[in-house]
Amino acid sequence: MSDALPTTPEAVRQRAAATSNRKRRRNRSAPRQWRRRGLMAAYIVFVLLPIYWLLNMSFQSNTEILGGLTLWPEDFTLEHYSKIFTQSSWYMGYVNSITYVLINMLLSIVVALPAAYAFSRYKFIGDKHLFFWLLTNLMAPPAVFLLPYFQLYYTVGLFDTHVAVALAHCLFNIPLAVWILEGFMSGVPKEIDETAFIDGYRFPAFFVKIFIPMISSGIGVTLFFLFMFSWVELLLASTLTATNAQPIASVMTQTKGASGIDWGALAAAGALTILPGIVVVYFVRNHIAKGFALGRT
Repeated sequence: MSDALPTTPEAVRQRAAATSNRKRRRNRSAPRQWRRRGLMAAYIVFVLLPIYWLLNMSFQSNTEILGGLTLWPEDFTLEHYSKIFTQSSWYMGYVNSITYVLINMLLSIVVALPAAYAFSRYKFIGDKHLFFWLLTNLMAPPAVFLLPYFQLYYTVGLFDTHVAVALAHCLFNIPLAVWILEGFMSGVPKEIDETAFIDGYRFPAFFVKIFIPMISSGIGVTLFFLFMFSWVELLLASTLTATNAQPIASVMTQTKGASGIDWGALAAAGALTILPGIVVVYFVRNHIAKGFALGRT
């Protein structure tokens, strides 16, 4: 049997006060929740409004775009997307961008994995200074290296090639990849390495079969950031290319003609540039979630 509640006047007053406080908290929490929901909805609208407006413009004619403010296309057209997919000057921009981005991601991750392992496992003279020097490359704007790269690539015959842009982006992406991966690798106990070597694994087999799967989340986060930097970077990509490897960002800056700026084609191209990022995030979404929770980022 449960004990009966005390019935003294003081106990009754305390229970009544506690019940009244709970009711007041519930009454206050309802408006607070609505305020939070309202703020969240306003934030989502604020973030998605430019994207919606870009899509809205991509389905409008240039006359409608310049004519006035419309919340949805009154004269719906796919003319701008058709132009992008049929004219080589447009769609080759996407091919060129994706090509040098993939090359850069491959080069950066192949170089950064062993480098990050060395920084996370070994101590040597000047290791901290070398690690800091790598990070200083991220502090310099791309314009600082523009002239040396241009002269060097033009001299050796790499100008206007996908490899030229990919190598130029490695200057920034490799230090970033080393920094992120070193944080993940430092979280893996060194005893795992020692146990694998005792079991007869050589370093290449251990690194590929055991160690890399353990930091797959870190690799996913790293690839995400490598893609983002190389995909949106414009200055080096547009300066080190002319026609054969011209990126889409550079093509989009050349939409002005005799009749003015082709706003519809520019909006359609901008909408299509968002798709590769969405695809990358979709495939590495689980690794990104784990990486942000566990890694240095």
